[in-house]
Amino acid sequence: MLTFMMMGARLVQYGAIEPVITGSLGAVSRVASRPTITDRNGELLATDLNMVSLYADPRRIVDADEVVEKLATVIPDLDWKGTHSKLQSRSAFQWLRRQLTPKQQADILALGIPGIGFRPEKSRFYPGGVAASHVIGHVNVDNQGLAGMERYLDQQGLSELRELGMTSDVSLEPVKLSIDLRAQSIVRNIVHESMVNYKAEAAGAIILDVDTGEVIAMASVPDYDPNQPSRTLPNGSVDKEYEKGWFNRMSNATFEMGSTFKSFTLAMGLDAEKITLNTVVDASRPIRMGGFTIRDFKGKNRPLSIPEVFQYSSNIGTAAVADRVGIDGHREFLTRLGLLSKMETEMPGVATPTQPRTWKKINSVTISFGHGVATTPLQTAVAAAALVNGGHLIQPTFLPRTPTQAKLLSRRVIKDKTSADMRYLYSWNGVRGSG
Repeated sequence: MLTFMMMGARLVQYGAIEPVITGSLGAVSRVASRPTITDRNGELLATDLNMVSLYADPRRIVDADEVVEKLATVIPDLDWKGTHSKLQSRSAFQWLRRQLTPKQQADILALGIPGIGFRPEKSRFYPGGVAASHVIGHVNVDNQGLAGMERYLDQQGLSELRELGMTSDVSLEPVKLSIDLRAQSIVRNIVHESMVNYKAEAAGAIILDVDTGEVIAMASVPDYDPNQPSRTLPNGSVDKEYEKGWFNRMSNATFEMGSTFKSFTLAMGLDAEKITLNTVVDASRPIRMGGFTIRDFKGKNRPLSIPEVFQYSSNIGTAAVADRVGIDGHREFLTRLGLLSKMETEMPGVATPTQPRTWKKINSVTISFGHGVATTPLQTAVAAAALVNGGHLIQPTFLPRTPTQAKLLSRRVIKDKTSADMRYLYSWNGVRGSG
């Protein structure tokens, strides 16, 4: 009789307390959504998937060992020791596994384990995988943007809306980017193959619309899969080599851009009317200056016309042009083209260019062929676009922009005739030079 009285009392107690919820999707806080991201043609780049995450109330766990054994039948890579420790804690809430599939949820429900439940969540999915990882970026397990345009969206107020609960279970308007997924995929594959073939540490490329400033494609390798932004090694540690792929060298790093700067030096000379396309400079012998000797790689050892200076990538000829313009004019011209100041665009984490604290003649000479100043590859492309689009500097964008909008944002930096001359030089070099 005493035993049955105790059992009856326990039944009354169980009947009076709040029931344990194991499967209800509306029991915990609402889900924070993110807008779908597409390319310029509407192709899907990022979207939310409905998932569930498993949690436990350790106070209601009867046998932690049994719970771990049962969960391991559904979750093969379950951390037995860590899960067992969580189940024996004194807290009222412990995450056991984030973002389970519907099948895993159903299998766990079938186990009939008291004291565990499911919380509805959103998982970000990137159909293109690595193709546009540095442009799109990625999110953390709580669906918060950490890099790329995902982080940009949070910086534009999405994170504040999330905190106010205004993005919960709400279908947000899609965000269209300027990139073309077709071009993006090709560029990414090409730079990856180049990095492998040349055994390089890294590689990158950008396709820019010179009339609107829209970034059509931008790839930086090594890269990573935003669906799996971090990776765990067999010993349980984080794969640091894999995480190096997070670094976007096209906008987040600066480099001495080498002979690409010869474009700007010749444009500077043409715009200042210190040279014309018919000008001939002496490149017959090396230049000795401040203890340094400046030579040409496979030099012609003769006077060169300006098209030939560009065609043969002559350091000596380029230095002669910079000398005609002068130190102050040289620095002013590169500043005008935006190569010496931090670039403005939507991409977070843009690097700031570096330059000599004091410009001397030797600095001007070496900068004329791309050494002594470090800038981002994206800025180099933007400045080069101004050389060929009629002379208008247009800040780059990863969002769609019309030619009319671009015209309002643009700033003339060189004469139209200078731009026409530069188009001629680029064409000349493409046909007769190294490209």
